[in-house]
Amino acid sequence: MKIVVLIKQVPDTAEERRLSPDTGRVDREGAEPVIDEITERALELALTVKYGDKSTEVVAATMGPPDAAKSLRKALSMGADSGLHVLDDSLAGADAVLTAAALAAALRGAGADLVIAGNESTDGRAGMIPAIIAEHLGLPLLGSLVSAEIGVNAVTGVRQTEAGTQDVTATYPAVLTVTERFEEARFPNFKGIMGAKRKPVSTISASELGVAAAARSTVLDVAQRPARTAGRKIVDDGNAAAELVDFLAARRLI
Repeated sequence: MKIVVLIKQVPDTAEERRLSPDTGRVDREGAEPVIDEITERALELALTVKYGDKSTEVVAATMGPPDAAKSLRKALSMGADSGLHVLDDSLAGADAVLTAAALAAALRGAGADLVIAGNESTDGRAGMIPAIIAEHLGLPLLGSLVSAEIGVNAVTGVRQTEAGTQDVTATYPAVLTVTERFEEARFPNFKGIMGAKRKPVSTISASELGVAAAARSTVLDVAQRPARTAGRKIVDDGNAAAELVDFLAARRLI
């Protein structure tokens, strides 16, 4: 089996993230770049399959600037066999539609039985890219799962909904997205870190993929989030409960 895991390099989630007022994009210089936590969980799922079946090949794929190669190398140190880096200056600031088109083009010739991704990234939280990729490739999507079982011929999983749970299944090839309910990623050990230096990473450009980078969404305006104001204090002089109910009802919280 061949599994491709889509990883994304994002600003450190432990630090405050901001939009650049000049470009309207996430300020990626303001925080340490790390692999998005949910895509790390996607990689952990693939590596669990690999350690159960040594014939499984795991490829870590990403689209991003040159320093995204650091995240690919970390994925290799964790246990991935190779990396795929979609790298092209014309793709800088790509929106979800363009990003998905480029990644789908890169995956089209990869021969993957299963593509695993996070259900959303912690910087954009659009949650659309895996679904768009699946549509480009004509593959079934098992999205936002809370558990999954990757078998020999098919993948099954459970999706949590507001009304309960759904049991879903698909034969290969397929696209699967995980949520924060999956296991946290393992830490790379010294052997893995040293071995990652010898593992191959392929770089591919937009022109090689046949992706036109002209059309994209643009941000017209950016404003700083207003500072939080002091809340309203309700003093209990005998009618505090009624005041609290009125306060919540006015804001449609009850």
